[in-house]
This record gives sequence, C-alpha cells and structure tokens, in this order.
Amino acid sequence: MKKLILATHNRHKCDELSAMIDGNWEVVSLDDINITEDIPETGNTFMENARQKAEYVRQRMGDDVEILADDSGLEVSALNGEPGVRSARYAGETHNDSANTAMLLENLKGTNDRSARFVTVLAYMHNGKTEYFEGEVKGTIIDECRGNGGFGYDPVFVPLGYEQTFAELPAEVKNSMSHRGNAFRAWKESLER
Repeated sequence: MKKLILATHNRHKCDELSAMIDGNWEVVSLDDINITEDIPETGNTFMENARQKAEYVRQRMGDDVEILADDSGLEVSALNGEPGVRSARYAGETHNDSANTAMLLENLKGTNDRSARFVTVLAYMHNGKTEYFEGEVKGTIIDECRGNGGFGYDPVFVPLGYEQTFAELPAEVKNSMSHRGNAFRAWKESLER
C-alpha cells in the first residue's frame, strides 16, 4: 500500500480524502509523521501556500515520499475576496472557527450581495515534480449558523442549488460537490490517466 502524506493536522481533511480514494493508499497526517508544528503560510495565493506546505514536508521527509498539500479558503464577493488565503486566521492567529465565522457575519451586515465561493488548490509533490489541482464550489453566505456537521465556515455557506448549509448536508453529499472534493477528484483522475 502506497503512503500519501496529507500536509495537514486536520483529521477531517484526512478522513475526507480517505473516503474518496481506493484502498491502495494509506493517508497519513502531519501528526502521524511527528510534524507537530504549524507550517508557515506566507503566500499571497492558495497555490503559493499549497506549494509551501508540500515543500516544508519534503524538506523533512525526503524526496521519496508522495505529498499532497492544500490551501483552501472562502472568497466573498462583497468583501473583495476576503477572507481568502487568511480564511483560517480571519479573526486572528488562533484558527478559531467560531470567531472567524462571527467576524465574517459582522463584516457582511447590511450587505445584499452574499455570493461566495470556496476554493481549494492542491500541490502534489512526487518524483521530483509538483502538480497543481483546483476545485471550487459557489454559493451564498446566510445570516446565521445552521447545522452541526463540517467545520470552518460550513454552517453559513449554502451551495448553489441547495437550501441547506454545508454543515446541514450529509458528508457524502457535501463531498460530492465540495471545493476540496472537486480538487481531490481532479488529482485522482490525473493518477488514473
């Protein structure tokens, strides 16, 4: 079984990826390989941050590993693309989902344009090269949190064509259309070619 390092401490992301790929891969997190520190994210784009994370892991683990790193975020039209690459740290460096969501809703008060999109860029490092894959899902931001599933901004994001938030939808429905799911599927399709 091939080992794939997913450059994250977020168990949700590992579970999401494991559910999407066949049993030929063992998906391991940073915690599983004893990288306990947070990887710096100093890029101005999702692609820069994804590459930075993958490179950070490669420098510690060597060239013989396969690494998949992502950077994801929420871009809100009325906020000129904020929170964007700062989505996880929108309300400060603590990575607090509740505080980030509260700040987003506060910044959108009185705004009619609630259109938004979730974006993911994956960097796949293997055999000395890096490939990139992108996924997105469009939707709207509602005024209050709904649902207990998911994480991050999921309780306030309603994907186009649905009435439920990502936090209200069953995981398999969310994964079938999510930005990360779309990027993971693009990566998986490239492996099958």
